[in-house]
Parts: sequence; structure tokens; C-alpha cells
Amino acid sequence: MKYVNADIIFPEELLKEIQKYVHGGMVYVPKPEGLRKKWGENSGSRKYLNDRNNEIRQKFSVGVTMDQLSDQFCLSYDSIKKIVYSKK
Repeated sequence: MKYVNADIIFPEELLKEIQKYVHGGMVYVPKPEGLRKKWGENSGSRKYLNDRNNEIRQKFSVGVTMDQLSDQFCLSYDSIKKIVYSKK
């Protein structure tokens, strides 16, 4: 994250208002809610886990046991159970 000097980007009135709350400190300004990405969207982790979980559900639906899925995907029995019985 790159830091920007506030007196360069903010109008003078706004800067004075901000200085009432923060004196020489750093402030993080988050993106608006609609522009924020969910966890794992940039790295592809979210897609990978969704694909893996769909594969687990599909294999379970054709008769692969939870113990077999647990071994195949290196997940605990309880994790497999949560994935299989989740409503997705």
C-alpha cells in the first residue's frame, strides 16, 4: 500500500476536519463496500476451494464414502461432512 500526503490530496477544509481527530498519525481509508473484493478473489483461492468442494459433493453423490473422501482430499472427516451437507 502506498502512502500519500494528506495535504496534497484533500481540500484544506477537509484536512482541518480530519486533523481534529488524527494529529500526525496514519489513517487507512478503505474502499467503498461495493468495490471490495471478497477473500481469495485476487489469488484464486476462493475459486479453487469452491471447485474442490463441488468435486467432493459430486463424488459423495455417486457413492464415495466420507472416509474415502477424507483420505483423497487430506481433510478431516468432520470437514468432509460439513462440505457434503452444506447447502450450495
